[in-house]
Amino acid sequence: MYTLGVLFFVFALLLSVMLHEFGHFLTAKRFGMKASRFFVGFGPTLWSFRRGETEYGVKAIPAGGFVKIVGMTELEEVDPGDENRSFYRFPAPQRLVVLAAGSFVHFLIAIVLLFIVIATTGDILNAEPTLTIDSVSKCLPLDPNATKCTSKDPVAPAFGKIKAGDRIVAIDGQPVTTYDAAKARINASPGTPITVTVRRHGTTVDLQLTPLATKQNGKTVGRIGISPTQRQKPVSVAGAVPRTFTTIGEMMAQTGRALGDIPHEVSQIVHGQHRSAEGAASVVDIARVSGQIAQAKASFGERLANLVAIVAQLNFFVGVFNLLPLLPLDGGHIGIVLFEQARRRVYRLLGRGDPGRVDLLKVMPFTYAVVVVFIGLSLLLLYAGIVNPISIQ
Repeated sequence: MYTLGVLFFVFALLLSVMLHEFGHFLTAKRFGMKASRFFVGFGPTLWSFRRGETEYGVKAIPAGGFVKIVGMTELEEVDPGDENRSFYRFPAPQRLVVLAAGSFVHFLIAIVLLFIVIATTGDILNAEPTLTIDSVSKCLPLDPNATKCTSKDPVAPAFGKIKAGDRIVAIDGQPVTTYDAAKARINASPGTPITVTVRRHGTTVDLQLTPLATKQNGKTVGRIGISPTQRQKPVSVAGAVPRTFTTIGEMMAQTGRALGDIPHEVSQIVHGQHRSAEGAASVVDIARVSGQIAQAKASFGERLANLVAIVAQLNFFVGVFNLLPLLPLDGGHIGIVLFEQARRRVYRLLGRGDPGRVDLLKVMPFTYAVVVVFIGLSLLLLYAGIVNPISIQ
């Protein structure tokens, strides 16, 4: 199942990239621009065919794809007869649509996938704990700020007694219907023996436990070392529509935080520190997490929903990232077009002639610097994904 999860992510990633390029291709053709090539992959051509003026095909390296639109910049050499269909000859609004089409496709993919997940399995960002036990800790750290146990920490009271998959039905003979109710009863009994009744394989089992007295938010509470299974809150099909767009807004905030936190993430990687699942990740990390989700102890529907949600989040992030106003990203080209239009209007107001297009040769050094930074960051994240991977287990 792990391998299937990885393959699912790889296939979804390649398909998303191809749909991104198809967005550019479709809008360019719609406006009458000449798209001469549309290929899956990079490197040597394995197979291709020509239909009309466009060559379609597959290349040897399955790392995305590309569409070739004639005359994307004035630096490109254009064949005689194609001048009037060159990209840079078309009106600015049409060029902006073509440039933004790739990110628009990513956003559309994210919206559609999120709606399907939320309408079929529930709210993916608002899970609630259930009375079914997901895992049992071997020990409990005495330090309230610690995330791992030391040799001095005591064994968790539930260890060896409660098992993953057990469902709590009562405490001290009193039925409980929510995990929060069960947790409140346990927290209120530090150092006091209690009877926890669980349902295990259709049989009721009474277990005698003594919650360990621990400090939590300045108070002494009882803990036994269990973690509940999370269930996504059910949402109706009608309710899934607004919740989808609310989730998109939350993703936007998460993406902004992730982009702003990249310098900190780089520092953590360089110093070999623990990497958060909420931070920057490479395709290796995401593929590994996809594999872990595929083999998790959950229903097929839940695992599939989580995998689809990851693809939706990835598409949204790529869509936002691609719109950053940096060359060679689409956002950089959009910025150039907008700058040219703004400068042209200012010159017109001042009674001066059209200043023409931006001299791309002057911005190429900055473009090369951005490319170097992107390559360096990608290699660093790839390295971290191998030697210090993100894990959800």
